[in-house]
Amino acid sequence: MGTPTQSVTRLTLASHPLIRKAFVGPSRSRFAEDVLEANFQRRFPEYALTRTIDNLRRTEYRRLDQGGHTYLDYTGGGVYAETQLREHQALLSRRVFGNPHSGNPASLAMTELVELARATILNYFRAPPEDYVVVFTPNATGALRLVGEGYPFASGARYLLSVDNHNSVNGIREFARRHGADVRYAPLTSAELRLDEKMLVEELERPVAGPKLFAYPAQSNFSGVQHPLGWVDEAKRRGWDVLLDAASFVPTNPLDLSTCQPDFVPLSFYKLFGYPTGIGCLIARKQALSRLRRPWFSGGTITFSSVRALDAETDGYYLSPAPAGFEDGTINYLSVPAVSIGLRWLDQIGVDLIRSRVRTLTVWLLDKLQALRHSNGQPVVRVYGPRNGIDRGGTIALNILDASGRTWDCWEVERLANRRNLSLRSGCHCNPGAREVALGFEHDELAACFARKDQLSSAEFLARARPSIQGVVRVSLGVASTFHDVYRCFEFAKEFADRPAGRVEETGL
Repeated sequence: MGTPTQSVTRLTLASHPLIRKAFVGPSRSRFAEDVLEANFQRRFPEYALTRTIDNLRRTEYRRLDQGGHTYLDYTGGGVYAETQLREHQALLSRRVFGNPHSGNPASLAMTELVELARATILNYFRAPPEDYVVVFTPNATGALRLVGEGYPFASGARYLLSVDNHNSVNGIREFARRHGADVRYAPLTSAELRLDEKMLVEELERPVAGPKLFAYPAQSNFSGVQHPLGWVDEAKRRGWDVLLDAASFVPTNPLDLSTCQPDFVPLSFYKLFGYPTGIGCLIARKQALSRLRRPWFSGGTITFSSVRALDAETDGYYLSPAPAGFEDGTINYLSVPAVSIGLRWLDQIGVDLIRSRVRTLTVWLLDKLQALRHSNGQPVVRVYGPRNGIDRGGTIALNILDASGRTWDCWEVERLANRRNLSLRSGCHCNPGAREVALGFEHDELAACFARKDQLSSAEFLARARPSIQGVVRVSLGVASTFHDVYRCFEFAKEFADRPAGRVEETGL
């Protein structure tokens, strides 16, 4: 038995939460996580203000922990709260709704909820209703198609877009090219994959004879880079229409369309709050939308059409005024009320709170991953894009390296993550431009892959393109992310230390 002083010392130490856990015999891993989390909270005291999200994780998102699942693919798709499902199901179970393209009671009830959803969307993004309108689409890609097919591209017009863009934004170039418009890409810096500001200004100031559209993402779906929203005003001041791809930005960041006023904003709602899928929208300035020309008409987009009236002098239809004139067929109307529910849910949590939490977790994870070393001192992880938390979101693009500097195949890394019930994503992430800059691919080697694609079988094309289809691992955080999630990601990356790159079956991981 020790002296009274020694006894008091033991009691005091044992009463400390971390030491107490060590005395009762938790796993070494759990103790290590607790120590790191305590250090994390000292470094980021603002994280304590986001504790309400930990409570929601235990209640609204409990299926993640009950299934032992670490979800790190929020840029691919958000996760829904149980309250969202319950509220939507309760609404559908107690009411009768019909196709809104009618005047019967069931249709009118649905029309009321559709218009409420439009108003909720405008309000959430602070878009002045006198300036903006909401067009429902199947997803952000559907919204982008509306812009691409309707924009007045012609000889003398120009489509300028950043190298960092989702494929659905890249695809608009095909509409531009078919109408004889000029297509140009604004380059990225190779270090942090940011827009090269000097060269962007040069492109924006080049003389253009016809209509001109500039498209860029508020946040890269590849690297998490946040490109300045100020470029919207810079481009508009020079006479450009601006398409701001906000699909990856708005799940964890506020977008105020009363101050930043792009002409077109495409969104997918499943990326914001997980449910429902199959519905997105185009938020468009009324002035800009009026300049789009629909290449066809369909059910739902017209007030009246005729078969026999069609002749050389008349097209035989009247297009409905926006937004109905852009909503092909019947919208996914039973899912529309779930959009209002989801936006109210995010508003209740607070997007600034979500942003603060995601920022602190992202910075901690970036620092820990970049500090990992093999026994010979070589890095285990290579990060593409910003290496710190400045002007970036919660999406991290990386590759795993072995001690000789050889890159692990990203799909092998994903297979190993799958074994640990850890959801991340591998590939080029529908963003070939950012991938090509990050991995250092040049025009000639890429162009050779497409030179004879029409004469090649799929197998032959893939064989030729194989060196150029390397990808990266993407980790992304969101509304329900916790310290435990990023800790598990860090522990997973540590497993690659001093392991030679190879196939899963050969590594022993």
